[in-house]
Amino acid sequence: MGKQRFILINENVRRNAVDAVIRAAAGSAITVGPATRSLDQNAKFHAICTDLARSQMTWAGKRRSAEEWKTLLVSGHTKATEGEVEFVPGLEGEFVNIRESTARMSVKRAASLITYAIAFCDAKGVHLTETIRGGFHDGANDGRAA
Repeated sequence: MGKQRFILINENVRRNAVDAVIRAAAGSAITVGPATRSLDQNAKFHAICTDLARSQMTWAGKRRSAEEWKTLLVSGHTKATEGEVEFVPGLEGEFVNIRESTARMSVKRAASLITYAIAFCDAKGVHLTETIRGGFHDGANDGRAA
């Protein structure tokens, strides 16, 4: 039997999940927990990071890559939502932000991060070209001045 995933939306699905557990081979792993961010949310957030990287905007004196914008947005969102932001000395004496994992975010938390990122782009005048092109945003509030 291959990998199966169940979203417990009703009793029928719950029974199917229980049946799959009963039939699972010895050594199989079972995880039950809240749903994590969706693939669409992941794609939308990465499109926003790409738009920031392609913009002319600089941070701390230079343009940043999409991965750097991801780190900045997640850290800023954590601080803005009163989460814990922790900087620790790195292995070579540099400072490292120990940030939350976007892959482990709940759907609700990922939606909050995306809202924060769009608001940041809007406040900074960053046009969300890739985000709109990917069908992730309608462009009604896309960072351009009206």
